[in-house]
Amino acid sequence: MQKIIDGLKLDYDDVVIVPKRSRLDSRSQVNLIREYKFKYSPRILKSSPVVVANMDTTGTFTMAKSLCPSDAIVCLHKHYNVDDLIYFYTTSPHIKDNVFYSLGISSSDLEKLHAVFSNLSNKGISYPNICVDVANGYIEKFVGTLAEIRNNYPDCIIMAGNVVTDNMAEEIIIHGGADIVKIGIGPGAVCTTRLKTGIGYGQLSACLECADAAHGLGGHICADGGCKNPGDIAKALGANSDFVMLGNMFAGTDECEGDWQYEYTNVVYHKGFMGIPMPDLEKSKKVKKSLKFYGMSSKEAMDKHYGGMAQYRTSEGRCVSVPYKGLAIKTLEDIYGGLVSSCSYIGAENIKDFGKKTTFARVNNTHTRTYEKQ
Repeated sequence: MQKIIDGLKLDYDDVVIVPKRSRLDSRSQVNLIREYKFKYSPRILKSSPVVVANMDTTGTFTMAKSLCPSDAIVCLHKHYNVDDLIYFYTTSPHIKDNVFYSLGISSSDLEKLHAVFSNLSNKGISYPNICVDVANGYIEKFVGTLAEIRNNYPDCIIMAGNVVTDNMAEEIIIHGGADIVKIGIGPGAVCTTRLKTGIGYGQLSACLECADAAHGLGGHICADGGCKNPGDIAKALGANSDFVMLGNMFAGTDECEGDWQYEYTNVVYHKGFMGIPMPDLEKSKKVKKSLKFYGMSSKEAMDKHYGGMAQYRTSEGRCVSVPYKGLAIKTLEDIYGGLVSSCSYIGAENIKDFGKKTTFARVNNTHTRTYEKQ
């Protein structure tokens, strides 16, 4: 058995995209919307490659209602109850094609899936897209459960992961029946799996290798984690990813749910004890300041959704405070602006052609950091 895999495995910070001659006259000529056809599902998905992660802060109903009309995809988090999910799908039918229902592989996850889908079917709503999400996609039960879901819902677009190697990407497609394989273990901004377990893979290399395997079988991949800016998203697409899942970049936007910290502006005062001016917070303007953002394998997530950390587990996520960013559509527009510019630099008229036209150069430093926050 080969103990060490030769060859450097790269992350996004290890490369830049080389510019090439372009026939485009303007960035406005670039088309970021693609029609995706799948190996198993007969559906056609028309969207951009941008996917909002199914974290409990970002994968919200409000996020879906805000971004799906602008051709992004939103994966809902796993922790909505059956009634809320049914209400969302029945009252938002115009965006359901760009929304993915998320679940794990426990028996309760499968029972909940069946309850939601059966109810929607009775209401005349076709089955939604599905994202089967586990931290470790290498366990045997994962592939078996995928196959069961595919058998029960043959028309659904199924995204599943996470893995980082080509052989497992092939397994998930061939025997699991997935249309899209989610790629990434440990690269996320609030993930500490690499630090706690030593497990992982260079995200850029993982995308390159898994895309080659998946595309050879008629499947797709979704790069999940590690993107800090629109340039990283371009690099993921340049590594032949079909979709790119983002959590941190959308954390702190208005459409997020969770533990918000607030501050007061335009404070109104009234006379308090002994005539001393006292702030009247009820009449003052309350605005969002920051959001508590944490990994879904963190202690905070375990405490919130599972009643605490199991004795056999360790926290594999960090908890941070993310400054308020405003409306999510502004973040999406910034991403789209970066991507059309990337396309114009290498002559890609359509986002589908971006990977074909990309050449990477390895570098020691991607950009000047003089004015970055220390």
